[in-house]
Amino acid sequence: MAPEPLLTLSGVTAGYGAGLILKGVDLEVEAGKVVCLIGPNGAGKSTVLKTISGLLRPKSGTVRFRGEEIGQLRPRERLLRGVVHVPQDRSLFPEMTVWENLIMGAFSLSDGAVVKQRAEAIAEDFPIVTSRRNAQAGSLSGGEQKQVELARSLMLDPALILLDEPSIGLDPKSRVSVFESIRTLADGGRTVLLVEQNARSGLQAADKGVVLEAGRVALTGTGDALLNDPEVARLYLGAASHVSLEQVEVADGAA
Repeated sequence: MAPEPLLTLSGVTAGYGAGLILKGVDLEVEAGKVVCLIGPNGAGKSTVLKTISGLLRPKSGTVRFRGEEIGQLRPRERLLRGVVHVPQDRSLFPEMTVWENLIMGAFSLSDGAVVKQRAEAIAEDFPIVTSRRNAQAGSLSGGEQKQVELARSLMLDPALILLDEPSIGLDPKSRVSVFESIRTLADGGRTVLLVEQNARSGLQAADKGVVLEAGRVALTGTGDALLNDPEVARLYLGAASHVSLEQVEVADGAA
């Protein structure tokens, strides 16, 4: 018998004011997997993340996390249950150091020894935290800041990490580094649900892909299956949208 999904959305509708953006979303996220939501602008991808983290409450349907209905809980209550939301916009405190920003991720923990131990363990997986430890966060590049945001999201030891457009505004090399960091999270047993406009890069990093259209799930499959689906390729995978790590390295060597 298959284990219960970590997260299940059933018939979820949600929106702003009287309007509906989500019109009956059904979604399952298995523990330890990376799931990527793709789709056109306005399909409701970011709204799904907000509905899961509590920034927006569903108008109907259920949001179950670890078997518990959380759809009406406040964002802080969901955070303490293990749901962390990394927003699209950069969220570091620019005048604080990288290390101080990392520690801020453990704001609800009172045991200083646990905070220090956890921060040092996280820094091992995110070398930028060590190499730029005392630098002001605002002095980092966009890709470096996103990696610090990912590192900070781990300070409360979350079971589910929600990432909204992690590669937006990044150059190709930084984008590769960010997606490598996402795979590092998954390889460490974390569960990630990400929204990504760069569909090819998102699906390559994902175990499972979900196509959202007009507020409903239109198609699901493994990341590889959606990458090789001609219709998905025609609609969402531009020929120039993918830059591999090997291509970046070759370009750097030729510079």
